[in-house]
Amino acid sequence: MMCEFVAEHRARFGVVPICQVLSEHGWKIAPRTYYAWRSRPPSKRELWDLTITEVLAGYYEGDHSGRRRPESLYGSTKMWAHLNREGIEVARCTVERLMARNGWAGVVRTKKVRTTIPDPAAERAPDLVERNWRVDGPNKLVVADFTYVAMKGGWHAYTAFCVDAYADLIVGWECSDTKEAAMVESALRQAANLRDRQGTSIAGAIHHSDAGSQYTSVRFSEALFLAGLSPSIGSVADAYDNALCETVIGLYKTECIRADSPFRSGPLVTISDLERITAAWVHWYNNHRLMHRLGRIPPTEYEANHHARIRDGQPASHTKRSAH
Repeated sequence: MMCEFVAEHRARFGVVPICQVLSEHGWKIAPRTYYAWRSRPPSKRELWDLTITEVLAGYYEGDHSGRRRPESLYGSTKMWAHLNREGIEVARCTVERLMARNGWAGVVRTKKVRTTIPDPAAERAPDLVERNWRVDGPNKLVVADFTYVAMKGGWHAYTAFCVDAYADLIVGWECSDTKEAAMVESALRQAANLRDRQGTSIAGAIHHSDAGSQYTSVRFSEALFLAGLSPSIGSVADAYDNALCETVIGLYKTECIRADSPFRSGPLVTISDLERITAAWVHWYNNHRLMHRLGRIPPTEYEANHHARIRDGQPASHTKRSAH
């Protein structure tokens, strides 16, 4: 460590003066010790550290245009899992140490601001979920919510999501400049169309949301009926009763919307700008983002494993999660 200190400051103060001052303060080091350290070949650990540091820099440092890869959002644990999935067999403690040394860290989730306003006069569906998000396969439970996005110029846009509870797969989404029922209907139609294209169906599933007026409107109730979904509404103003979708929206705001997001290339001026980065984030989230609760694999892979087990006659698995 002292040799590294001498190497860092020798151009300014010189090797001999630095060694003299260090020795006077109880850190005994002779100039010959430094020169011997500098002339020795790097150890295997030093070479490995240099290699992994360069790999990590490829994620956490911007390219020539300042853009970073989406995996720069990961903390050390997910980055360690990602590197091993990429065939780079590195110890978790090595990733933690090198990230800390270089000041690299994942993003911290922001707090969601409540956007849905309940309609006290609307007839509400019963709560068919009661915070039990555990299901044994896709197309059993779909959760929905939307959030606001601050746009350049001081106005707000909105993004609605439909999420399949089994693997937290985003099956539908829609951006809009107004928070009308048409926005959440569009997200629902996208979910139904996606499953149809995949050769499955969400018909028969439970659709769970909060008590926002968009989700309790007659128009949306008709859309649920036509799609063959059973409506479920959580208690008024209780975020835990829609915690699963709240979690996905928290990730969206933290990983996609914030100003330093790797998905952004500038200010959000139009709905098209918002749709572009949302589409990119949803694709990455579904197909590449490692999820702790799924065993650090992406949602699409978790669903694919489920279908493979069914084909092989193996019992279905349940996703493990709590209400919080």
